[in-house]
Amino acid sequence: MANNIQAIRGMHDVLPEQTPLWQYAEQIIREVLGGYGYSEIRMPIVEKTELFKRSIGEVTDIVEKEMYTFEDRNGDSLTLRPEGTAGCLRACLEHGLLNGQVHRLWYYGPMYRHERPQKGRYRQFIQLGVETYGMSGPDIDAELIILMDRLWKRLGIRDKVRLQLNSLGTTAERLIYRGQLVTYFQAHISQLDEDSQRRLQTNPLRILDSKNPAMAELVANAPALMDYLGEDSRQHFQSITAQLDNLGIAYDINLRLVRGLDYYGKTVFEWVTDELGSQGTVCAGGRYDGLIEQLGGKASHAVGFAMGIERLLALMETAACYPLAKPVDVFMIRVGEAAEAAGLLFAEQLRDALPALKLQVNCGGGSFKSQFKKADKSGADFALILGDDEATQGIIGCKPLRSESPQQSFNLSQAIGFLGDYLKNRPH
Repeated sequence: MANNIQAIRGMHDVLPEQTPLWQYAEQIIREVLGGYGYSEIRMPIVEKTELFKRSIGEVTDIVEKEMYTFEDRNGDSLTLRPEGTAGCLRACLEHGLLNGQVHRLWYYGPMYRHERPQKGRYRQFIQLGVETYGMSGPDIDAELIILMDRLWKRLGIRDKVRLQLNSLGTTAERLIYRGQLVTYFQAHISQLDEDSQRRLQTNPLRILDSKNPAMAELVANAPALMDYLGEDSRQHFQSITAQLDNLGIAYDINLRLVRGLDYYGKTVFEWVTDELGSQGTVCAGGRYDGLIEQLGGKASHAVGFAMGIERLLALMETAACYPLAKPVDVFMIRVGEAAEAAGLLFAEQLRDALPALKLQVNCGGGSFKSQFKKADKSGADFALILGDDEATQGIIGCKPLRSESPQQSFNLSQAIGFLGDYLKNRPH
C-alpha cells in the first residue's frame, strides 16, 4: 500500500479545533486597524524575483538563501513572496496610489521563506503587514506604535511584550557609521564567527544583531549609530519618544537594534517577549522612505511593520486569556422519515429568524442514541429533538446539554423566542 502523502516540511495545517483562536485574533486585528482608519489591500503571493532583489537587497540572507524562486513556462523568474512590503509598494505604484496621496494600508496572508522550521517559525507563515505612505512626520511613526499598544491590550497580552526603539538615521549618516563599524570589527576579525565575517563585507550592521553569545561583549563595545546621527534624525527620534512618554507607553532604547532588510532608515522598532524562547521578536518595523524611489516611484515617505501570526498565537496561548466562541450553539436530532423533512424546514426557519444562531443539523441518519452522542460531542448548549410524532404536531423538543434543566417542547414561535433570549445572554 502506498505511503500517505505528508505536508511539505515547514508548511503546516490549521485544524478545526485551532481555527477559533485564529478567527478571534483576526477579528480583533480588523477591529483595531479599522478603528485607526486603515484600509485592507490584497496582493498576489507570487511576484517577479527582481522586485525582491531591488527592495530587500541581493546580499541579504533572504535573497541569497531563503526565497522560493523558480522559472515559469515563459522563462520569467518568479518568487513566492518572502515579505509583503515590496509587493504592497509595487501595487500602489502600479495603480497610481502614491501620486501625492496619503495612505494607511494593511494586508494579511501567507509568506514563504526556506529556512529551518522551528516553533513559531515556518516556511509558509501568515503575516500581518501595515504600511503607511506620504507622511514625513514622526507622528505617524508614533501612531503605528500606539496602534500596536492598543492591539496588545485588546488581545490580553500587553504584559507579555516590551517595546524596543532605535534610529538608523539617513543613508548618508549610515554610510559614515558603516565605515567606523567596519574598521572596528576588522580590528577584531579573529573574534568574528563565520557568518559575521561574511556580513562584514556585505551588510556589517547585521553583525550588531548577532545572537552568538561568544560575540556579545565585542558587539556591546562597538560604536553606536546614535552617535553619528544629524540634528534632523535626532529630533525625529526624540519627538517619537516624547509622544510615547506622553501616553505612558514604556520603551527601551536598544542601540543594537537593526533591521535585516536594506530599505530601513530613521525609526526602527520591535516588540519582543521572553515567553517564546529564542523567537523573541513578535512584531517589527520602521521607516523606509528610500524604498519607493528604489522601486521606480517618486521619492516619498513610508513607515510600516509586520507581525507573524503563528508567533502571536503562541504568545496568546501562554496567556490563555482569550474567549472563544462555540463552533455550535444548537444541534438538531432527527429520527424518522417525517422528521427528516420537517427538521430541515424547521432549521431554515430558525436561521431566517436568528442569523447569529449556530445550528448544526444531523445528516446521514443514525439512531437517537448515536445522534445524541454527536450532539454532546459538538459542544452545543442545546439539542433540538424531532421525531415523527413531533413533526406531525408541529413541535420540537429542546434538551439542555450543559445543565440539569429539564427538556421542554416548543412550537416554532416559542423556539425562536427561547433561542433568541439565549443568544442575547450568552457570554460570547
